[in-house]
Amino acid sequence: MHNTVRISIWFFIGILLLAYGALILIASIDYANNPPPHPVVRADLNIGIWWGVLLLAIGGFYTVWFRPGKVRK
Repeated sequence: MHNTVRISIWFFIGILLLAYGALILIASIDYANNPPPHPVVRADLNIGIWWGVLLLAIGGFYTVWFRPGKVRK
């Protein structure tokens, strides 16, 4: 008998969300520290920072919840 470990697709989606969240967060922090010379409407909301944090949280959840080798019933 083979003892194989099945890896869920959601684990890989979690890794992708973590990567995209990190990239968006880093770019948004750089953008917030070096604003463009022209005014941007509602730039004070820093939506990129919030979006990056949200993607990091969702990606972290998926990566931990669907990690390979975790026994679920």
